[in-house]
Amino acid sequence: MRIDILTLFPDMCEAVLGDSIIGRARVAGAVEIHCHNIRDYTTDKHGRVDDAPYGGGMGMIMGVQPIYDCYKTLFSEQGKKPHVIYMSPKGKTFNQKKAIELSNREHIVLLCGHYEGIDQRVLDEIVDEEISIGDYVLTGGEMAAVVVTDAVCRMLPGVLSDEVCFTEESHFSGLLEYPQYTRPAEWMGKKVPDVLLSGHHKNIEKWRREQALLTTLEKRPEMLDSASLSAADKKFLESIEYSE
Repeated sequence: MRIDILTLFPDMCEAVLGDSIIGRARVAGAVEIHCHNIRDYTTDKHGRVDDAPYGGGMGMIMGVQPIYDCYKTLFSEQGKKPHVIYMSPKGKTFNQKKAIELSNREHIVLLCGHYEGIDQRVLDEIVDEEISIGDYVLTGGEMAAVVVTDAVCRMLPGVLSDEVCFTEESHFSGLLEYPQYTRPAEWMGKKVPDVLLSGHHKNIEKWRREQALLTTLEKRPEMLDSASLSAADKKFLESIEYSE
């Protein structure tokens, strides 16, 4: 898979995506990520990429020319149109389902706005969808692009050591993850649950599923409405509600 990030601050993205799991995946060839500086494509002699908004108002707006030329260069190099996403607070909220969907694409481009936004005309011309990472406003789209890139890359073969690393995580199955423990077995009088020390894998699996259900019920109960629940899951949840 290839991911291209169009931004005014490529070093900001590289600082995160060049390290840790994603950085190692890039070196290993599991994913190809390129960060492009939109400013490199401006034809303004002063290197400007923004201007005052028509109609007045605060701040500056990123112009069409450098963004479109950056995209056009990428398009001509690859030979076919990539799936272009504008990181925007007006977009649909990003979630695990969308991360899985995007991980099945061959090539995506993440466009990062800055200042007060981007001229609508270039968005209409090249963007396929808008994505938000939450109902708040950031200084620019770079952090949002990094979040999306990280979440998508984790779904790709060869990025994590084993598929179970992400299939049992929060949100992947529609539930929050069960509690995790490591050595020592007792700390400040608090002990690791006995079932995890038993070596009985079937009982451990059952405990983890029930704890995932319990954690979701306590912290994000609305998620249970759309989660895929077995008859045993429903019986367990009913027993909790009955005991309360």
